[in-house]
Amino acid sequence: MNELDRLKALLDADAVKLGVHIRRMNSPGSPVYRTWENVWPAALILAASFGATALVHFYLGAAILAVGVWWWLAKVHPRVKDGVFDRTAAYALAREANMDALWAQGVLSLYAKLPDGRELAAARRERWREFVVQVEQERSSEEQRVKGS
Repeated sequence: MNELDRLKALLDADAVKLGVHIRRMNSPGSPVYRTWENVWPAALILAASFGATALVHFYLGAAILAVGVWWWLAKVHPRVKDGVFDRTAAYALAREANMDALWAQGVLSLYAKLPDGRELAAARRERWREFVVQVEQERSSEEQRVKGS
């Protein structure tokens, strides 16, 4: 079993949490960036606001803009963030080369809370493979200690 499969098993067991730098992954050039998620809703809000201002009145345009911004922040943005996280996690966990590339860019991090209460974290400076091995060793030694008691 390679380290990526071990990491997937730890993630499935909720022993490790994956962190994603959402802003960097939700930028043009990212393998998980979707233009329509980011540009079209904002363009639609602005076009409706400008249209209402030009055709009816400034106050209607301002009201449409205010409601549109609220809608974007309350409804659309959380879904975009969740989608970026899900796509990034799927992309990173698909192949070791993907994981290595994203790790080298500093857009991923790992966090684990060990059974004894200690917390471990790994980011770009640390190696994710060593982190996975360390978490597995700590968990297995804790399990053996509990069984021995």
